Amino acid sequence: MNVLLISLLLGLLQESGSLPGSKTEETLIDIDVREADVQDVLRLLAEVGSFNLAVDPGVSCKATLKLKQVPWPQVLELVLRTCGLEQERLGENLVRVASAEEIRKEYEARRKYQEEKALAGPLETRYVRLAYGKARDLAPILTKFLSPRGSVVFDERTNTLIVTDIRR
Repeated sequence: MNVLLISLLLGLLQESGSLPGSKTEETLIDIDVREADVQDVLRLLAEVGSFNLAVDPGVSCKATLKLKQVPWPQVLELVLRTCGLEQERLGENLVRVASAEEIRKEYEARRKYQEEKALAGPLETRYVRLAYGKARDLAPILTKFLSPRGSVVFDERTNTLIVTDIRR
């Protein structure tokens, strides 16, 4: 029954002149569903907003909505928040929907991978001979700017800093 309401609503939208193929984000929609599967509602919004949709397999929620003359992006955001979901935009018109926790886990995994990749480079050592400062005084200051793999040692006799770190 919910699918019938959604498809009927989509037909009414097309008749009223608000075509789903239009690229404007201000397409106003009316939606009235009771305990509709969130995947069906998302498919409707994808049709109205002219974007491609990928929904993770574990996504399930029942949504009850009664909205009149609301821009479709606001409806999308409302449905996602109501069901504890988030969207991830991939490219211009591809939207992936998954649980908020799943999106956060993937983001953290990507961030961690990028950090590890950045730290995995070969170490490079430079010798910096100082003329106007003391190497002993500058070594602790420089350690604040190094990666976790980097190190600074000093040779007091020659007033030289020996800095080892990955190349950035």
